[in-house]
Amino acid sequence: MGKYLSTLGRVLLAQIFLLQVIALIVGFFNSPTGYLDYQNALGHQGLPGVFAPLIILVQLVGGSALLLGYKTKAAAVVMSVYALFISFALGLSPFQYLAIIGGLLTLAANPVTALSLDNLKK
Repeated sequence: MGKYLSTLGRVLLAQIFLLQVIALIVGFFNSPTGYLDYQNALGHQGLPGVFAPLIILVQLVGGSALLLGYKTKAAAVVMSVYALFISFALGLSPFQYLAIIGGLLTLAANPVTALSLDNLKK
């Protein structure tokens, strides 16, 4: 039962990043200037526009790796660093992101979960 609970935790952590990137991409298609607006919003918060594709890429790749359970430990550590960076760079709620980082670090410490690509290799 414990492996399935940790699988649920892994999937729920992944959805934080994947739903956010899906919402961004949908926003880009709903407005002709959606991507430019996103770059400008990042610029107003102190990040240059070059971070826009990097943020999308990290969320998409990292979230997918967590969802599929591929290189779970590495993905959890990378996404923890990403969440810490985004929290401070964009001035977001540090308590919410600290909770996400705590979940990711717990997953990094216990990366063996059911229904993951990591388990298929063994």
